[in-house]
Amino acid sequence: MVHLLAKLLPEECPKLLHRVVDSVCGRESPRMADYGDMWTLVEWMEVLDSLSSLFRLAVGKNTPDEEVLASLADVGRGYGEAVLTVLRARREEICQALVERTNNVSSSTLQDFDWHIKLALASDKISSLQTPLLNLSLDVKENGALKPVSVEMNREELQTLISSMEAANKVILQGHVHAHIL
Repeated sequence: MVHLLAKLLPEECPKLLHRVVDSVCGRESPRMADYGDMWTLVEWMEVLDSLSSLFRLAVGKNTPDEEVLASLADVGRGYGEAVLTVLRARREEICQALVERTNNVSSSTLQDFDWHIKLALASDKISSLQTPLLNLSLDVKENGALKPVSVEMNREELQTLISSMEAANKVILQGHVHAHIL
């Protein structure tokens, strides 16, 4: 409901937009009391939600300026330009907040690991099986507490783990490159 932004005086628009970006970045949100009786409570929440979404989506999807302006066509060009000015000035900060927000989804992080290989020399079927098994010991930090995790895997399971880790690393590296481009 960005059209409600038009109730605000054009010269007050940048202040509100910067405060909305502050809230997107985890700082204090704008207060309704600072803007008088301009909006009802429901309208105020719609303004904050729509502007927050606009900033997050514009940065997250790397939306071109023309598309941002097109989405703001119903509030007038002056308001659209104000949004673009704030978006350009705070793009990196919004991007960093989005990355941190995504990283905080998972509270578990790997702190340390150790591994060793053992050889299974016999089984009930074959006297000399000689299957290598990997013991992987992980120290995982979850909600501030260190938790030991031990995993035993065969060659195929190890290859699957390595492939998954390489794919995750590739995604992370691409994310860093994309963040630097923004």
